[in-house]
Amino acid sequence: MILDTDFDITENSVDEFLRILVPEARGRDIKIRTTEEGEKISLLIETKGVKKEFTYKNHIDRIDDQKIVMAKTSLLEIYGKDYPWGSLKGVRPTKLVRRLLALNYGYLEIKDILEGLFKVSEKKSSLIIEVVKKEMEYLNRDYINMYIGIPFCPTKCRYCSFASYEINSGVGRHYKAFVDTLIEEIKLTGEHLKENGYKLGSVYIGGGTPSILTETDLERVLASVKNNVDLSTVKEFTFEAGRVDTLTKKKLEIMKDYGVDRISLNPQTFNEETLKNLNRTFSKDKFDEMYSLSKNMGFIINMDLIIGLPGEGTEEILYTMRELEKYQMENLTVHVLALKKASVLFKDGHQEEDIDREAVEKGIEELTRKKSLKPYYMYRLKNSTQWGENLGYAVDGKESIFNIEMIEENQSTIGLGGGAITKKIVAESPVRDHIDRLVGPKEPATYVREMRERLKKKLDLFKK
Repeated sequence: MILDTDFDITENSVDEFLRILVPEARGRDIKIRTTEEGEKISLLIETKGVKKEFTYKNHIDRIDDQKIVMAKTSLLEIYGKDYPWGSLKGVRPTKLVRRLLALNYGYLEIKDILEGLFKVSEKKSSLIIEVVKKEMEYLNRDYINMYIGIPFCPTKCRYCSFASYEINSGVGRHYKAFVDTLIEEIKLTGEHLKENGYKLGSVYIGGGTPSILTETDLERVLASVKNNVDLSTVKEFTFEAGRVDTLTKKKLEIMKDYGVDRISLNPQTFNEETLKNLNRTFSKDKFDEMYSLSKNMGFIINMDLIIGLPGEGTEEILYTMRELEKYQMENLTVHVLALKKASVLFKDGHQEEDIDREAVEKGIEELTRKKSLKPYYMYRLKNSTQWGENLGYAVDGKESIFNIEMIEENQSTIGLGGGAITKKIVAESPVRDHIDRLVGPKEPATYVREMRERLKKKLDLFKK
C-alpha cells in the first residue's frame, strides 16, 4: 500500500483500521488531499479508481486528528461499509465522549460529531451519550479502588481466558499457600494505604471463582480486609459468586457479616445442556436456592449473560431472556462471546453461531424495560463490527461504581492476588491521562514466591 497524503498520518494506523473494518482495501494505494480548510475542512480521497470528497465543520483546534478520522470514515463509505459504530474503533468509545466534554462540547454537539464525523448510527450515539451521562454521576478521582483476585475455579469453562485454575488440578496444591500469602498481602497493603492517606471508593473480589474459598478461608480473607484496610470511605463491596455450585448459605452469611453488599450470580445461560458442554456445572434448583437466600439477606445482585455460546441459536438465547424475567436482579451485564487465544473454544476452532441479531436485541430491550434496567457502562469488543459492545444495565441508584471506574480507567487500582492488574492513573492534561500498569502473576506458585517483591513495586508506583 502507498499512502499519499498532505498531512501526518501513519501507514500502520491506516492498515490496522483497514484490517478490521475494510479488509478489501488493504494493499491498495490511497491518495488524500486537503481541498478546503477554513470554517469547514474538505478532503478528497482517491483509491481503487474512485474519488470521494468529505466535508465537515472545522474542529481541528480541539480535535487534532480530525483529518485522520475523516480519511478513515471516507474509506468506509467508498467500500460501502455501514457499521453501527461507524469508523470508531477501540474498547472504550465513552472515553471519546468524555474527552469532548472536557473540551467544552455539549451533548448535542457531541452527538453531531459522532454521527457526522465518525458515521456512528443514531441508535449507538444515543446509547453512548446515555451511558456517559450516567457515568458522570459517579466518576470521582479522589478515590482509588481495590481488586482482589482468587485464581481458582471448580472447573475451567471452555470459553474462559481469565487467570483461573481448576482447584482439583495439580495447581490446586498451591491453594493453601496462596490464601496464606493473600492474607499477608492484604495486611501489608492496608497498612500502606492508611499510612499514606489513600481513600478507597470500592473493593471488588473477583477471579477465577472467589466463592471456591472454603468457609473458613473465606472468613479469614474477609477478616483480613476488615481488620487491615480502612473501609470507612468505601461505597460498595462486591464479591463474585458466579458459580452457585461453590456457594453455601454459610458463605453468604460470612460475606454479609463482613460488609459485602453486592454479589454476582452468573448463569451465563439457562440452557443447562449448553453449560454442561462448556464444562460448567449448573443446577437450576441450586441457583434458585442461592438467589432466594441472597435476596432475603439484602444483597444487590448482578447476573451475567453471554450471547453466542456454542450450540445456542436465537431461540435458546430468547429462552434465557424469558427465564431471566423470573428474577429481580439489580444489575444485568450482557456480554457477547469473544474468543481469546487462551480459551479452549478458540483452540478448538469454534465458529460464530448464526443468530438473528435483531430478534435478540429486541429481546434484551424488552427484558431490561420490564425490569427497569437502564444502561450505565459499556465496552466494545476490540475487533467486532456487528454486535459491537458489552453492556451493563442497572436499576437507578444500583449502578456498580467499580465497573464504571474500571472501564473508564478513571481511578487508580491496587490489585492484589492472582492475575490482578495494578494501575496508577495520572492526569497529564484535562483530556489525557498517563497510565502505568503492573500485572500480577497468574500462577499461584509464582504469586506465593514473588508476592513481597512485587508488592514493593506496586506500592512504589503509588508513591510516585
